[in-house]
Amino acid sequence: MTAWAVLAGVAARLCALGLTASAAWLIARAGAERPDLAALGLAIAAVRAFASARGLFGYLERLAGHDAALGRAARQRVRLYRALARGPLPGAGSRDADALTHMVADLDAGQDLRLRCALPAIIAGVAGAAAAAFCWALHPASGAIVAGGMLAAGAAVPAGAAAAARRLGARLADARAELTARVLDLTEGRADLLAFGALDFATAAAERQAARLARVERAGGSVSAAALAAGAAVQGLTALGVAWTAAGTGAVTSAVLVLTALAALDAVQPAIPAAQLYVALRPAAARVRRLIRADAALPPDERPHRPAVPGRVALRGVRVRYGDVPALDGVDLDLAPGRSVAVLGESGAGKSTLLALLAGLVQPGEGLALLRPARGLYQDAHLFAATVRVNLRMAKPDAEDAELRAVLDRVHLTGWLDALPQGLSTPVGAGGRGLSGGQRQRLLLARALLADPEVLLLDEPTEALDAATGRAVLAGVLRARRGRTTVAVTHREDALDLFDDIVIMARGRVELHDAGVHRQRRIKRG
Repeated sequence: MTAWAVLAGVAARLCALGLTASAAWLIARAGAERPDLAALGLAIAAVRAFASARGLFGYLERLAGHDAALGRAARQRVRLYRALARGPLPGAGSRDADALTHMVADLDAGQDLRLRCALPAIIAGVAGAAAAAFCWALHPASGAIVAGGMLAAGAAVPAGAAAAARRLGARLADARAELTARVLDLTEGRADLLAFGALDFATAAAERQAARLARVERAGGSVSAAALAAGAAVQGLTALGVAWTAAGTGAVTSAVLVLTALAALDAVQPAIPAAQLYVALRPAAARVRRLIRADAALPPDERPHRPAVPGRVALRGVRVRYGDVPALDGVDLDLAPGRSVAVLGESGAGKSTLLALLAGLVQPGEGLALLRPARGLYQDAHLFAATVRVNLRMAKPDAEDAELRAVLDRVHLTGWLDALPQGLSTPVGAGGRGLSGGQRQRLLLARALLADPEVLLLDEPTEALDAATGRAVLAGVLRARRGRTTVAVTHREDALDLFDDIVIMARGRVELHDAGVHRQRRIKRG
């Protein structure tokens, strides 16, 4: 569909050039030579045909271009939606606002990059080359001037504008980020600022930052105006040059060449704002691509080995460091398929890093990870501003309502669901706003269960629940696993008897991997 948009756009620009050239020929010949009306019939028909076709092809260009761009954006939105639903992606940030930015602003930027940058640049280049070739055929010297003017207006000026926009872009991004942070402090921290008598100081700082942002934006507007003025100057100089060189070709040919040159330079003028916009939009589009690719397979030299048995996890001498601090320090671990494993340890023992490694969110600096699948499904993910049904169907789009109710029953949310005013159609706030901590945890857990992964990774899945409810939820999850390998980080020792195996971690190492021994120690302590 993108190819059809390019073809339609090129056809529309060529019709505009044809309209200008035929109208110029018609007017010049009618005024200079005064021929019979019959001699002008072909030119009159051409003017009418080019005028009608230009509108038709312009409409088709927008139709095909928007269809292609919106279709691609929709596909990317679904892929990113599902990737974010599975869990935090590398580089996506940990806040709800980060996910929202990637879902809305960055995807819209990628759409604009295709519609307002790539498409106009391609169309301008092809149509401009055709116009230069036409002028060259009529008068080579004039054609050379037109080609030179088009290179200046369609390449040199946009390149300069893009370079200036790139320099301003970093300043603009910093200024906007700083202003956003200060406004957020004012809105969310107003009570604290009032309590400490710092509200006036924080307001003044935000106002200064707003003024700084305005100055940077004005500088950007000046750059845009200067670039457009330079393009218009090149257009005028090109027309003057063509008029001077074509003076001896006759009134009709000279008029056609001059007006065609103006139309040709006018066709490449959109390349100037497109170049500036490209600089602004490219980082956002690149972020979306990185996030989507982060959910795909790793390069061959980094790809984890995949044992033949689904759900098998084996780590050999794995080390993961955050700076100089070892998070995992020579971990050896074998988890048989279908086992339920509880991971215990004090804060900083390496439990969360172990889960992130199994989820594919971090890679080992040393050692070997044998994983099948190459990444597990992480329960700690994001809830979107959508209905309960939509949030659950992120894991299984074709799930029926009965299946959704069944998975909610497994995590003891049936009573909550029945109390909702619209049942499964009840909206959920972004990030689970409006839900209690326990409800959010269980709703995410229900979505993870609905996906039915080979390996399910749970990070304190019942932390916000009382002991009895937490045990009941864990029991329901483990009973329904049907051969699934389940690894849960938990601090609830009263529920360890539900698991097949226990892993105790300390200082980034596995100190114990034996359910029976751990239970014996617990019994002796009791």
